Amino acid sequence: MGSQEEPQWKPHAVAAGLLLLDALVIGVAPSGPWDDSSFSRGIIGLVGVCLAYVAWYRLTFKRKGLVPWIDLWEKPEESARLVLFSSIGFLAISWVAGNPMQPHLPDPTGLILVLVGLLLGLQAIYVYLVIGPLKEE
Repeated sequence: MGSQEEPQWKPHAVAAGLLLLDALVIGVAPSGPWDDSSFSRGIIGLVGVCLAYVAWYRLTFKRKGLVPWIDLWEKPEESARLVLFSSIGFLAISWVAGNPMQPHLPDPTGLILVLVGLLLGLQAIYVYLVIGPLKEE
């Protein structure tokens, strides 16, 4: 096999869509040993978000993996700006999820969105440092 095929991303995207639809809209989840179906919905949602990330990674970089190395980015300056704006967006959405929307969402939703927002911010800062002051000449 001399040619390398692109990894499958569609099954991950479909599974992610179904799991997120269940976690956010349908709400079918077992109560589990912890007797809390909202916790189960949160776990279902987290698995859906993870599968969505894997699908995005495979579609974007045309390879298997999870870490978006900077040398894979076509335009790191523009991408870092988008990642930073996404971070700010996730932090804003996390505030909404943890305050006015809290009664309608599983309890840890705001915290998980804050985590995602902070990780995106950390990635953007890392890229800005690598392409800026820490750039090897």
